[in-house]
Amino acid sequence: MRIGAGLLADPAAYAPLRGRPLRVLTDAQVAAHYLEPVLRNLELPADAALVLPPGEAQKTWDNAGRVLDWLLAARLPRDGALLALGGGVIGDLAGFCAAVYQRGIDLVQLPTTLLAQVDSSVGGKTGVNHARGKNLIGAFHQPCLVLADTETLRTLPPRELAAGAAEVIKCALLGDAPLFARLERRLERVLALEAEALGEAIERSVTLKARIVAADERESLDGGARALLNLGHTFGHAVETYTRYATWLHGEAVGLGLCMAADLSARLGWLAADDARRVRALVERAGLPTRAPAGMTPEDFRRLMAGDKKVAGGRLRLVLLRALGEACVTADFDPAALDATLEHFCAPGCRVS
Repeated sequence: MRIGAGLLADPAAYAPLRGRPLRVLTDAQVAAHYLEPVLRNLELPADAALVLPPGEAQKTWDNAGRVLDWLLAARLPRDGALLALGGGVIGDLAGFCAAVYQRGIDLVQLPTTLLAQVDSSVGGKTGVNHARGKNLIGAFHQPCLVLADTETLRTLPPRELAAGAAEVIKCALLGDAPLFARLERRLERVLALEAEALGEAIERSVTLKARIVAADERESLDGGARALLNLGHTFGHAVETYTRYATWLHGEAVGLGLCMAADLSARLGWLAADDARRVRALVERAGLPTRAPAGMTPEDFRRLMAGDKKVAGGRLRLVLLRALGEACVTADFDPAALDATLEHFCAPGCRVS
């Protein structure tokens, strides 16, 4: 993985791809800014790219079929590669298609959002959503190359930057307490895209994730390390499914999930109450929601969480905190404490504007 400013505009960055059959998947918003230089530097024609509408709603089985039809029509050979130019939605969709097309072709990630650069572009998880839950159809497929151009973050709206910050906070909470403390001091500098603060946040997040993935690439069901990366996600995925992927960004749902995981950890006596308040304060400073969507009930959470991929043996497993920077995966928690957390965050509700 390469991280730096101006990578998409640098012809030398594409050296490993020269001479290979290539196709590019992107969305309309990203294409307006970055598709032309990518195609130019790779010496590809305009019809080598497929441009989808933006948004989480595009991460569907139908769109996977559309992408696969496109690759088949292009007769992309097995020694070809599919490039994902965009955020997490494009990266997940392209990754899934690359995993199943001709039983697997190379995937190149060109992440253009903070969330994708610190999380979804590394680790090899790919997939599409289903009406019954997020990412329930997918595959593990590692990229052969990741180019994270930090200049692309300058075209993101503040809401998208905040969504990416949720994954940085998550990494700090699950395994980097010094990073959490630095974010408390410098979060606004990260969101302002100051080079030193931003570079440190991305590099430390990616380094932590890479270490965890290396220890447990396919997220084993027997309590492997990779499940820790789901901190905040079981709560967050329930929110995304409830809102039908239409009104909350993934990072916004994760930010709420981090608050809920910290609150539950404190109710269990595992995390100091002051530390749970610190988590919520940092999430709020990032501009992320800290209440459930209006109308969502504790029963909605319980129903949707019951279908989460982390349910094993009929028991819901959650990633909770023993301390800031120390997380654990457990099904051994008091259901009454979970009920109290759900009640707390469901009343009153809030909407994301």
